[in-house]
Amino acid sequence: MVRIGEIGRGSIAEALELRIGTRILTVNGERVRDSLDFMFRTAEEEIELEAVAPDGGRVVYDITRDPSESLGIVPARDKIRKCANECVFCFIDGNPPEAREPLWLRDDDFRLSFTYGSYVTLTNLGPRGLRRLVDQRISPLYVSVHATDPGVRVRLLKNDRAALIMEQLRELLGGGLEVHTQVVLCPGWNDRDELDRTIGDLYTLGPGVLTLSVVPVGLTRYNLGRPVRPLTRDEAAEAVRQTEGTRERALRERGRNWCYAADELFLIAGQEIPEAGYYDDWTLRENGVGAVRALLDGFAKERDRLAPVPGVDRIRVVTGTSMRPYFEEMAPAVSQRMASPVEVVAVQNRYFGASVTIAGLLAGADILGAVREGRRGDLILLPGEALNGDRVFMDGVTLSEVEARLAPAVVRPAHDLVEALTPS
Repeated sequence: MVRIGEIGRGSIAEALELRIGTRILTVNGERVRDSLDFMFRTAEEEIELEAVAPDGGRVVYDITRDPSESLGIVPARDKIRKCANECVFCFIDGNPPEAREPLWLRDDDFRLSFTYGSYVTLTNLGPRGLRRLVDQRISPLYVSVHATDPGVRVRLLKNDRAALIMEQLRELLGGGLEVHTQVVLCPGWNDRDELDRTIGDLYTLGPGVLTLSVVPVGLTRYNLGRPVRPLTRDEAAEAVRQTEGTRERALRERGRNWCYAADELFLIAGQEIPEAGYYDDWTLRENGVGAVRALLDGFAKERDRLAPVPGVDRIRVVTGTSMRPYFEEMAPAVSQRMASPVEVVAVQNRYFGASVTIAGLLAGADILGAVREGRRGDLILLPGEALNGDRVFMDGVTLSEVEARLAPAVVRPAHDLVEALTPS
C-alpha cells in the first residue's frame, strides 16, 4: 500500500478528486507494496486504481491516459528498510552519544540504492525480494560486497545471510540487471589475499558488474579499534597496488578501468591522485572516487573566470584536514585573480574525532571554533557537502546560526570553488 503525499495541480489525480492521505491498495489488480512498486505498475496507459479515501470509503478509478501524461500522484515517503547486519566497521556505531536521531538510522534499502546510489548489502532480501528486483528491472544497484568469501563476509557483517552474496549477484546478473560493487577495506579482515580474491571473483562475474571501488574503513573516536583499526600508509599503498592489475586487465578487455581505489586510499598512502582518465565517466564521484581530481581539474579549467569582487577584502576557504594541501595549492591563483588574500582554514573534527578528516562530516560547532570570527569584507566559503537538505550540519547547528555568529562576514556554502567565487 502507498499513501498519497502530494497531488499535482491540473493533474488526472486532481480531476478525479483524489485527496492527500488516500491509500492506494492495488493497481490493475496487483497489490502495491511501496512507491517504487507504484511507479512501476502505473506505467501503463490503462490503469485501474483501488483506493481507500481518508474517510474510509473504498473507490475504484478507471483511468485512460497518454503515456506521457503524469497521474499527478506523489506517494508519501516509504518506511525505510532497516539494516539487519551488525557490521564490525559500521560508521553509525561511531556516532557521538548525543548525535541527532536521524544519524542513528541504519538503512539497507534497495529503493534508495536504485534512486540515490546508496550501497546495500542484500542481506535483508529473500528469494521473492530478489525476484522482484529482476522482474521490475531495478537496475543498476549499488552493492556493498566487502568480501566474496562466505566466511569472511559473515564475520564482517555478523549475519549468516551475508554468505549468499555470490549467489545473489549471479541471480541479479542472470536476470539482466547491472550492479556497482564496493569493498570497505578493513586491515586484518578483508585485505591482502582476501582483497585479491574479492577483486578476482567479482571480475569473473562479467561486465554486468559495472564497477568495483575499494574504500578505506572510516572510524571515529567512538569506535576506533573496536574491533577495526584504520589502514596504515603502507597498507593503503598495498591496496592501491592490488587494484592495478585487474584495472589494467579490464581496460584491455572491456575498455574501462572498472576497479578503482577511492580518493581516500591515495590520500592515506601519500600518493598522487590519478589523472582524469582513471575515472572513466565519473560514475562514482559522489561516492568519493574521483571527487578530488574533479575539483582540481574543474578549478584549472574555470579559474580564468575569477575576478575581483567589490567589497571582498579576504577569502577564507573552510575544509577538512585531508583537503588542506589541495586548497593551499589553489590559493595563490585565487588570490592573484581576485586581488584578495586567501586563507585555508583546515578544521580539526572534534565532533567525530581526528580520524575523520573529510569536509563532508564537519560539524557546525567545529567550524565556528576554527573560523572564530568574521569581519566586514570577509567571504567565508563552507563545504556544501557538510550541510543536509535542511541546511543543518552534523551536530544540529544550522547554517543560519553560523551566519549569525560570523556576521558581518558573508558566509557561502559551496560545492564548487570557482562557482562560489563568481558573482551570479
